[in-house]
Amino acid sequence: MNIHEYQAKTLLKGFGMPVLDGRVVRSPDEALVAARAIGGPLVVVKAQIHAGGRGAGHFADDPGGKGGVRLARTPDDARQAAIAMLDSTLITRQTGPAGRIVRRLYIEAGCEIARELYLSLLVDRATGRIVIVASQDGGMAIEDVAAATPERILKESIDPATGLSDYQARTLAARLDLHGRSIRAFTTVLRAAYEAFVALDAAIVEINPLVVTGSGDLVALDAKMSFDDNALFRHPELEELRDENEEDPREREAARHGLAYVGLDGTIGCMVNGAGLAMATMDIIKMEGEEPANFLDVGGGASRERVAAAFRIVLSDQKVRGILVNIFGGIMRCDIIAEAIVAASHETGLRVPLVVRLAGTNVERGEEILSRSGLKIIPASDLGDAARKIVAAVRAEGVA
Repeated sequence: MNIHEYQAKTLLKGFGMPVLDGRVVRSPDEALVAARAIGGPLVVVKAQIHAGGRGAGHFADDPGGKGGVRLARTPDDARQAAIAMLDSTLITRQTGPAGRIVRRLYIEAGCEIARELYLSLLVDRATGRIVIVASQDGGMAIEDVAAATPERILKESIDPATGLSDYQARTLAARLDLHGRSIRAFTTVLRAAYEAFVALDAAIVEINPLVVTGSGDLVALDAKMSFDDNALFRHPELEELRDENEEDPREREAARHGLAYVGLDGTIGCMVNGAGLAMATMDIIKMEGEEPANFLDVGGGASRERVAAAFRIVLSDQKVRGILVNIFGGIMRCDIIAEAIVAASHETGLRVPLVVRLAGTNVERGEEILSRSGLKIIPASDLGDAARKIVAAVRAEGVA
């Protein structure tokens, strides 16, 4: 689960992270009031969406104009920026061409910037440890830095038995070319990020940029946090921070039915049981020269209702031109899958090619149900056969 910048800063501040004074607003008049309350010669107006690159982005109705982070030297400037940004679609490298509608803004005090650093904490799955990633190249996408100058990416693994040590923080600060009070300030920042990461079951804490001021202090100028969905039952206060407007409605619907679904950009919808089999199915579709439209794992013990819901979710994607169902029946019985496919096909008025490959428990019964359904279902003997058939069917439909 992702949250907005202002929410991340509020959480991190509770653990001792230095942040600037700011207010979240939802209207131009609120922006005017917030800018007056913050005061100072400069405030920054920031679009709040779940995507990075806001400052370098552009709005759909003004492709050559300013991005989603703007400077305001007067309260009225802040109000005008809010008028231009609210309820408009912001497009960044992370949103894709569809962009995201800006529904709220964060009005934040300006500050003096001497240097910009990058800092994040995430789980290194190779070692099973939290790893610190830092760089002197703050304010840039870390992927670009890693590609162009990988030697400037610093990493430090944290032993779960001992936790973060002050020695690690000081050593990393020195490698970032910090000196004097900035080293002590960096230790405070890193400690706050680590304690928040552990206490809140985070998946990532990212501060980019982490600003060094002229006086040597450090400030989190931007903040991103993401949380492990599987741990949210322990944090009902975090669940309340969810912004459903920023989530794919198909993914929300899938979560309500206990399905693992991720929308992609391809044209072949996939419905599979088991994450590994789902990944293999997506891979073989790509090997055949087409792109999967989604990752969808219905699980090992899905009910007929859950499978039917999965089918509807796949078909709700307007880009889908064909569907491949790949089921290896263990706990999940093939006849249950077949009944759900038939019911969902009739309910949705299926209009795209459908290839079904069944194997395992009750496979004969499942195949019989499909053959007697009256639907134009293309059977497949194995995964390779299924992929070839759905690709051929989709391409034939495209020609027609």
